[in-house]
Amino acid sequence: MQEKISILIIDDHPLMRRGIKQLIALEDNFLVIGEASNGNDGISFALRNDPDLIILDLNMKGLSGLDTLKALRNEGVDARIVILTVSDAKNDIFSLIDAGADGYLLKDTEPDILLKQIKQIAKGEMILSDNIKDLLLERCPSQEPIHSLTERELDVLQLIATGLSNKQIAHQLFISEETVKVHIRNLLRKLNVHSRVAATVLYLEYKGN
Repeated sequence: MQEKISILIIDDHPLMRRGIKQLIALEDNFLVIGEASNGNDGISFALRNDPDLIILDLNMKGLSGLDTLKALRNEGVDARIVILTVSDAKNDIFSLIDAGADGYLLKDTEPDILLKQIKQIAKGEMILSDNIKDLLLERCPSQEPIHSLTERELDVLQLIATGLSNKQIAHQLFISEETVKVHIRNLLRKLNVHSRVAATVLYLEYKGN
C-alpha cells in the first residue's frame, strides 16, 4: 500500500482552508495532517510534524507568506512548498521563487487543474505557468554559464531538475548532504540565479535546445 503524502495548509482565510482541504480529499494519496491560520503557527507545526507538502498563502495578516517561506527554509524544512495566491505580480513571483518555493499557483485556477498541479508538485515536478517561466528566463543572462559547471555540479543540477531533495541527491551520488549544499551554492553562483527553481528552468531550457 502506497504511503500517503502528508500536507499542511497555511492560510488565514477559514473558508479557503476548508476549500483546499475538500479539494485535497478528492485525491486518495493525499492526507491533510494540519491547518494553520498564520505563519508562526504554520512554522511550529511544520517543525513538529515534518509534512511532505506545504500549501502556503502569500498575503496573510501578521507574518507574510514570503517571511513564512524564508523562516521554513532557514529552519531546514525540506518539504515541497507551493504558493497558492491571487497575486501574479512579477516582484512577488521572483521573491518567492528565490526564497525556495517549489511551485507558484493561482487561486483562480479551475479546481480540477489545481488538484492536478498540486499532485505534480508533490511528485517532484516543477509547476510554473509559461509566463512565469518566461519571466525567470528573461532574468537569467544566458545559458552559457552551464558550461562552466563541473561534472559533479552538473550531476547535482540534473537531479535537482527531477525534483529530488538534498537528502535524496546525497543518497543517489553517495556524498554527504553538506557536500550537496556546497555544490548547490556553487552552481547557483555560477549560473547567476538565486534558487533551485530558477536553476531548473535554465537547465531545462538548455536541454531543450
